[in-house]
Order: sequence, then C-alpha cells, then structure tokens
Amino acid sequence: MDLSRLLAEVDAHPWAGLTHAYGSAADVPDCLRRLAGDDDEEAAAALSDLYGSILHQGSVYEATAHAVPYLARIAAAGIRTADVLALLGGIAENGADDEESDEAAARRAVSAELPLLLESVAAEDRGVRQAAAWAAAMTGATDPAYGVLRERFDAETDPQVLAELLCGLVHLDPEGTAALAAGAVGPGGPAEVRIAALLGCVDAGADWGPEHHDAMLALLPADPLVADRMDLDRNEPLQYVVSALLLRDTPADRDGAYELLGAALRSGRPGALAEAVWAAESAVQVSRSAPELLAGPLCDVFRRDPSTAEAVLPLLRLLGGHAVTAGPVLAELAARDDERADRALAALVDVDAELAVPILSRDLARRPRALDAACGGLLGSPRVPYDAALLTAVRARLAEPDTLNEQEPYRYAALLEAWGSRASCALPEVLGALAAFPQQMTRAVAAVCAPADRAAAGAALRREARSGKREGRLGAARALYEMTDDAEPLLYLLAERLTDGGRDGAREAASAAAGLGPRAAELLPLLRAAVSDPGSNRTVPDLDADVAIAEALWRIGGRAEEAVPLLLGVLEDTELSWMRWTVARAARVAGLLGGQGRPLTEALRRLLPDPLHTPDIVLALHAVAPETLDARATAGLLLDSVERDLAPFTALDALQGLGPTTMTGAHRRRLTDLAERDVRVTASGADTAAASADARFQERAREVLRVLRAPEAGA
Repeated sequence: MDLSRLLAEVDAHPWAGLTHAYGSAADVPDCLRRLAGDDDEEAAAALSDLYGSILHQGSVYEATAHAVPYLARIAAAGIRTADVLALLGGIAENGADDEESDEAAARRAVSAELPLLLESVAAEDRGVRQAAAWAAAMTGATDPAYGVLRERFDAETDPQVLAELLCGLVHLDPEGTAALAAGAVGPGGPAEVRIAALLGCVDAGADWGPEHHDAMLALLPADPLVADRMDLDRNEPLQYVVSALLLRDTPADRDGAYELLGAALRSGRPGALAEAVWAAESAVQVSRSAPELLAGPLCDVFRRDPSTAEAVLPLLRLLGGHAVTAGPVLAELAARDDERADRALAALVDVDAELAVPILSRDLARRPRALDAACGGLLGSPRVPYDAALLTAVRARLAEPDTLNEQEPYRYAALLEAWGSRASCALPEVLGALAAFPQQMTRAVAAVCAPADRAAAGAALRREARSGKREGRLGAARALYEMTDDAEPLLYLLAERLTDGGRDGAREAASAAAGLGPRAAELLPLLRAAVSDPGSNRTVPDLDADVAIAEALWRIGGRAEEAVPLLLGVLEDTELSWMRWTVARAARVAGLLGGQGRPLTEALRRLLPDPLHTPDIVLALHAVAPETLDARATAGLLLDSVERDLAPFTALDALQGLGPTTMTGAHRRRLTDLAERDVRVTASGADTAAASADARFQERAREVLRVLRAPEAGA
C-alpha cells in the first residue's frame, strides 16, 4: 500500500464538516496518521483517541462511517492489524436497523470491508484471526460470513480463536449453531471453548440442563477464560448465564439459575466465590425472588467461614433482612477493633438494624460506612430506629463540630429530621453547629424544635439567614418560614437570587417563590425579568429556570397568559428528545394550569409517543385537554413505558387517572404480569435502592389494578 497516498486522501477528506463525540471531527486525520506511523506509543495513543471520539463508550457518530475505509486500508497494509480490526468490530457491533442513523451507516461501512475481514480469519497471526472473526460476526452479515467462519472453526487450533469463532457463529445464526455449541460443552475440550459453548447455548435459547450446570461449575473461576475475548458483554460468564436464565422468567430457568448460584457460592474454590457473589448481586437486580432464595446458601457460607466476609459483605447488604441469620456473626465482626469492623457494621445495619444500633452508638466517630448505611446514603432515608443511646452519641459529635468529617453533618441532620420531636433534647447541639454547618443543620432545627423553644430557635435561624454563611442563608430562611411563618428573610434572599444568582439560582428561587404563593407577589417583576432570551442558544439550566418561573407566575398571580408562553417555548425546543427531567417538569406545570393550559395541547401531543416522555405528557394532557386522548391507545403507550422502566410510577398514576373504562382485558393482563412476574420492572442499579423501588412498584401496581378493576366486578 502507498501510505503517502492514503494519508493524502485522509487529509483531503472534509472532516471538519463532520462530527464525533467531542464535536468537530477535524482531529481524525491526525489520529489516522499517528495510527499508521512508526511510533508505537503515538499509535497506541491515537487508537485510544479514536475509541474516545468515533466509538465513544460504544456509541458511533457521523464521522465514524467515514473513518472505516481508511481504518480498513491501514489494517490491510499489515499496520497494527489486530488492533484496527478490533476497532472495526466494535463499530459494527453498535449498528442499528434505522437506515438513516449513524449506527446503520457505520455498520454498512464495516460490512463493505467483509472481504478483508473474511480473508483475515486465516491469517498467520493469532490476534489477527481472532479480531477478524469478531469483526466479521458483528457485521451481522450471515450469508457471506457464516460459511467462512464455520470452515475456519474446523481448521483452527488456537483455543481463544476457536472460542471467538464459536461465539461469532452463534451471533450470526443462534439456531443453526445450537448443536455445535452443545457438542462443545462437555469435558475434554479446551476450557476457553467450553465456556464459549456454554454462553452459546444460553444465547441460542437451549434448555439449561445438568450437563450445563456441571460444566459451568467445573470451569469456575471462569472470568480468566474470557479475559482475552473481544465481546465485553460476556466477560463475566457466570453472571451472564445467571442473568440470562432469570430473564427468561420460567420456573425451570429460575430453578437452574439458583441451583447454579447456590452451588457456586458453596464451592469453596479460590476465585469462584467472588464470581458467585457478583452473579448473585446481578440476580438481585434482575429477580424479585433472589433475596429470599439466595439468603440461605450465602448465610451458610458466611456462618461456616467468616473469613469470606470481604467477598460476601456487599451481597449481604443487598439481601437485607432476608440474611438475618448472618446477624450474630456480623455483630461479632463489627465489635472488633480492625478495618473490617466498619464494613461489617454497615452490612449489619441493612441486615438487622436493631442489632446494629448499640454497636454504632458505642463508636460513632469511627464508623463512617455504618453511619452512611444507617442514613440510607447521601440521598436516602434513615434505616435505623430512634435510639436514645445513638441520639446521645450524635449529640456528642455535634458538640465538637471541629472534629467532624465532611459527610458527618449531613448524616446527623438526616437522623435528627427522621426522629423529629423525639430528638428535641439535641436542639442546643444543633444550634451550636448551625453556624459551622448551616446547609445541613437548618432543617434539623425545625425538625427537632419543641414549641417552647421556637422563639430561641427562630432567632438563631433569623441571624443565620441575615448574616450567616452565604451557602446556608436560603436554607435558614426556608426553615424559619416553615417553623414561624416569617417570610421576610426568605423574600429578601429570593429577590437576591433572582437578581444575581445565575440560571441555577433563578430556578431555585422561582421554585421557592412558587411555594409561597400570593405572599411572594412582590417578586413578580423580578421573576419576569429572569426569563431567558428565547432567541439565544438556551441550555438545560435556562429551560429548567423558565419552567420554574412559569410555575411561580401561575401560583403567585394565577397568570396563565404568562406561564403558557414560557412552557410552550420549553416544550417546542428541538433538543427535548433527551431532556427527560426538563420535559417532566414542564408537563407537571402544564397540568397545574388545567383548562387554561389548552394552548399547550399540540406541543404536548407531539411528545406523547416517546416512551421516555409518555407518562408525564399523559398526566398533563389529561388535565389540559382530556378529550384529545384516545384513552385505550394511551393506556397501551403507558404500559410500554412501564415495560421499559421509563417513569413507571408516573405511568401508574396516569393509568389510574384515565379510569377503569380505558383498560381492556389485554391491558389488565399486561399490568398483572408486570406486578406479579419474577423479573423486576424497576432495576436502576444493583443495590438496595433498586430492590426497594421495585417492591414499591409492585405494591403500587397491585393497588392500581384494584382501583381499575372491571366495572362489572366493582358492581
């Protein structure tokens, strides 16, 4: 290959008019030039830059397809061929069916290089063969690729390449490759191929049987067997198998998944326990029955061998009260004076809070993780009951504000707010810490203050609102208003924020002013002045501030004629497709206007079909122009959003608002399935919050089903 000619063509390409993850693609020629150069360090950096720009975190862009032919020519010239083919495979992997999308264009571009890819599966270099097999499979071009990969599979001798070929064949034709994968599961073959065969059987939808169970256990720990695989989605085999089986949501597959997990947890094999724990954590995220079914085997392992604590503590926390039998061992570990004690106590808080509280009270200052767990994290709710000894410990810490770490004031404030008047004896310490930690302590003052102490507490809050630290003044003024109904300091500070607080300050001030209602009438001129310029390139903070101002104008003065244009400007913004929370806020405020929000109808209806926005838009339209909703079709759209875990609670509220006559039998069956199936609906993360949110979803879905029962059943 004439490298100088290639680079000249690269330089002549109109990259500056194309975009990638970081904006203009004008830097792509330099990356390609360095990738093709003689300096290995520069080439590695260029490859990293390309992964960051044209394949950023798995996403492709306009410039990606344009770069593919040049990458292919570099690979064909024998320049870092394996690395470049792997990049092409990653680009093809993220293709799409939408013919007009960047994803589809990128996959088409890689598919056009199939002759190079298929020729390279027989290359002398093992890495090139593996990368070529991966890239060819990711094009999805079954007809031209499958036969070549199948032929190479019969000739290949390297276990890692064989594994890549087998998984590629399954990707191209799961049903046609099922028998080949099943035949490679048994003992005798290379471990890398056997684990690929197991994954292939799962992907092909094969029934999970004893032979698969035995093979998976025998291959643990399995992560090293896929460490060099191109497919990062399957780089944790046990976790992948367990999650895939659970997502099938059949009794047989659940039994298979939990039998496998239980055996893996009990295996005692070095390295296997960590993989089993991670797979179990993923199972808790996926399956509603996981906590109950996993608690027994995990607690057995932990009680039998407490030295496993380092590995199993995160999972014990996820299982919560289901793992209560592990409580005594956790308490013993938590009472020790070592670095593991705090982690054990944090787990005990989740498993048995009443058992944890006395231990936490004795050494509060040295238990940051346990304190965090007790308070439910930075944004959560406290999980521990009121306890006099723990309150005494909190008071002692607040009495020494100079010794507190950054997070302690937040945690103590959360506990005191949750305990309320039962913690009234802590008011002196709270007031003593108010000047040092105004943001954290202001709400605690109002929460714990007894009626007899309101005058003194109010005076302290008033001083803080007028002359305390800037970051704490608004919170102090809010707390003062909530406790004494004195709005003067709050109105003064809101006026200040509206004048010089920037867009975030305007949003915060407008939201607070809306809560004051007509009492904030003096702020109306400042609110109007804080509206963004619709002719500028408005940012999300601009739009969010305008929504808050619209709500304030409505709640303070009932001025729909002022609120509607602001909301219309937000809802008609062309970038709203990804601004979920901005749309949700605008739709909520639109709903407050009721019939006076009718001019917003068409802007709302435009967003209705997007599952990301459907629940909020339905609630708004139901308030603004209910006759425009095809109620039965809308119920289907709402269920689509629930099934995709897109604002499921809002969707349930909207379903209930539409009423029972909108629900067909098919709708009720879908909602019943969502409420009663084993696979979670709300699974935002592998933590206790996800499980807790899904439990709340189940309860709410069952309630909605009861409310929306068939009219004849109600009669």
